[in-house]
Amino acid sequence: MSTPALAVATGTDRMLLIETFVRIVEAGSLSAAALQLGGTQPTVSRRLQLLERTLGVRLLQRSTHAIRLTEDGQRCYERARELLATWQSFENDVRGAGEELAGTLRVVAPHAFGQNQFVEPLAQYLRQYPRMRVEWLLHDRVPDFIAENIDCAIKVGAVQDPSVVALKLGEVPRSVMAAPSLLDGGPVPEHPSELARLPWLALRTFYRNEVSLTHVETGEVSRFEIQPRLSTDGLYALRRAALLGLGVGIASAWALRDELASGRLVQLAPAWRAAPLPVYLIYAPSRLQPARLRRFIEVMREYLPAELRSGTGQD
Repeated sequence: MSTPALAVATGTDRMLLIETFVRIVEAGSLSAAALQLGGTQPTVSRRLQLLERTLGVRLLQRSTHAIRLTEDGQRCYERARELLATWQSFENDVRGAGEELAGTLRVVAPHAFGQNQFVEPLAQYLRQYPRMRVEWLLHDRVPDFIAENIDCAIKVGAVQDPSVVALKLGEVPRSVMAAPSLLDGGPVPEHPSELARLPWLALRTFYRNEVSLTHVETGEVSRFEIQPRLSTDGLYALRRAALLGLGVGIASAWALRDELASGRLVQLAPAWRAAPLPVYLIYAPSRLQPARLRRFIEVMREYLPAELRSGTGQD
């Protein structure tokens, strides 16, 4: 790079120019990048132009409706992401050696678990690092980490996306349950064949038309089809429907503890279990993790509720 080109950015934070360029590409527009950066579209545009003049190349082709990376822009974007990650890691590590972790962590967590089981380790993270802020976003889908500027997500269930890093934290034990009124005074079913004849509720995220149960002692597996009266993707909705006597359901053991203890729900076929659900912490692959994410992973592993961490919680 020539001396005149370097002089163009004199007095300007070049890392800010690089970050702005990366945000524009990942957000898909100058206005979206400005929103993420807390600035204005004209400011973002000026930074992009300054970076282009500094480097002496055109980085983006802009039209009324879209932006597109040029060949030079694509090459610059790949290197800029690496440079930004390296600088962020360097900055966090250096600052972390002399002062407390500070900044914002953006986490996506599933609705039910994000309101209960995962709040305790989240609170511990905030207690340990009082200068940190957390955006705790409740979604049951895996986010687009880059486009949505998400640090990590917690997912219950199998991870299908091979492009993300998935760290297994533990497992969620599950219970087969129903309200006593559903049994109409009859005995509690002991075998899965008796369950197949009852009306069912489906937590469609994990089962829809078939149930598979395993005997805890023999390992025998029993599968049977169901035609649910109600299908939902909400754990709390399933629990409430079960309490109202609408059908049999399979749900996370922690969510049913009080109802089972009080007798408002009863466990059916108690010698049989639905397969536990794995719990993962997932994030976009990167050669370097920011300190805020590394510390959050450490806290989640240490303070995750014991019944999830061990996968042997009592049903």
